[in-house]
Amino acid sequence: MTIEHLIAFNIALFAAIASPGPALLVAIQTTLSSGRSAGIAMGCGLGLMAAVWTMLALLGLEAIFQVVPWAYAVARIVGALYLLYIAWGLWQGARRKVKSTLKPARHAFRQGMLINMTNPKSVLFAAAVLIVIFPAEMTLFENALVVLNHLVIELVFYTALAVGMSTDAVSRMYLKAKVYIDRVAAVVLGALGIRLLVGR
Repeated sequence: MTIEHLIAFNIALFAAIASPGPALLVAIQTTLSSGRSAGIAMGCGLGLMAAVWTMLALLGLEAIFQVVPWAYAVARIVGALYLLYIAWGLWQGARRKVKSTLKPARHAFRQGMLINMTNPKSVLFAAAVLIVIFPAEMTLFENALVVLNHLVIELVFYTALAVGMSTDAVSRMYLKAKVYIDRVAAVVLGALGIRLLVGR
């Protein structure tokens, strides 16, 4: 493995993290509604689980999903139902006033873990990227370096996102448009959940 491999992986990883999806959407909504600490905690949960998926991909979990397709189907259904649950909560709470205790950091961290834990497509993405970018045989140290690199990139991204989204100007904008932002987020997350539920 060379530094060029890691750079290519980081570019692909950044594009995946920054693309609209349940992880990014919930991270933004959490920061806007519950503040910087909750947003950073959410990002830590998302990042840690994403790095775990990469580790599992390196260990060959994708092969297990191919051999035991029902395991992937179960994981996909659980993930879809969890996204629908989050979407329903967002929709119902759209008109509620924001309180500082709305989502404590520990709860946000746990929710971040669960969101990426119930997204089996993460391991398939990781496996595809790893196969394309990295050489076929890597040492245990190189595998550990890839996982640590992934975790650092995720944590830096979500921390920067939480800091940026928690500024006074952005917070004021959110409070003015909270009902619409939360309901749009709920619709998008619900659509992603339904797509995951009925998709192949």
